[in-house]
Amino acid sequence: MLTTAQDFAANPFAMLLDPERVAHEVACSERLARLRSRVYRPLDKPLIAHRGAADQARYDEEVDAAELSEADLLPLDDEASDGTALSA
Repeated sequence: MLTTAQDFAANPFAMLLDPERVAHEVACSERLARLRSRVYRPLDKPLIAHRGAADQARYDEEVDAAELSEADLLPLDDEASDGTALSA
């Protein structure tokens, strides 16, 4: 079943039905060739320092062992911890 070029271009499922033809059409397209393009490369080194598993485990233990007071916890109702009403 052959379709015309216009029918093929308008078919949103063309890539599923005939991927080789779509790749060929893209490679031969004058309009796509005229587009300006730029190659972006990832950074060589990540800016975020990686922590070791031992450092992460030690930090987790410190957080788990920390005792929280009532003042450290957020209020769960419409009243602040100092007794004043919160406004919306």
